[in-house]
Amino acid sequence: MNELSAIKRQLTNRKSGILGSQAMQSAVIVPLVYVKGELSILFEVRSKKLTKQPGEICFPGGRIDKTDPTPEAAAIRELTEEIGLSEKSINIIAPLDVLVTPFRGIIYPFIGDLQSLDQLKINHDEVDHTFTVPLSYLYEHEPDVHSMKLWFEPGVDFPIDKVPNKRSYSNRYNEIPEYFYYYQDYVIWGLTARILSHFLDITKPR
Repeated sequence: MNELSAIKRQLTNRKSGILGSQAMQSAVIVPLVYVKGELSILFEVRSKKLTKQPGEICFPGGRIDKTDPTPEAAAIRELTEEIGLSEKSINIIAPLDVLVTPFRGIIYPFIGDLQSLDQLKINHDEVDHTFTVPLSYLYEHEPDVHSMKLWFEPGVDFPIDKVPNKRSYSNRYNEIPEYFYYYQDYVIWGLTARILSHFLDITKPR
């Protein structure tokens, strides 16, 4: 069998993945819920007991485990563990764009709607408390946008002399936008704000 035929056989029916998927993979849900008749988004404030990002604002979700059949299943499992709602009270509407990050791996966001918050049972080991923001408020209030610079800095043993045009890598950096949403005393920023901004951009009434 020639080499080309072997390659074609290996690639037949292969589904594409995400290069670099050995990085940490997580899934989150942007939960929509009616509060006093107004469609709102539920946010979590992470427990201050946590070692990573204590007290910061996030969406329900977390790491995808090997036992999770899909990212969607992982997001639902994490939500039930964090705020105590049953799977039956969660309806996944659609996925958002996959977010690939330099430090937090790959994040699969989903839009979901919750029947109500009557059965909320917060796991205080993970979540300090929750709050909701009316969707109309978020549509009407644009975020502040600031820039974050990510610097390229070769390690001690990095063979920079082997790289063509190595001078172009001196002081090289990528600049990314960081979004800040403000509601009452809450500051929503980081990856949560980036996912929120993406959702608002594609659903905002035109």
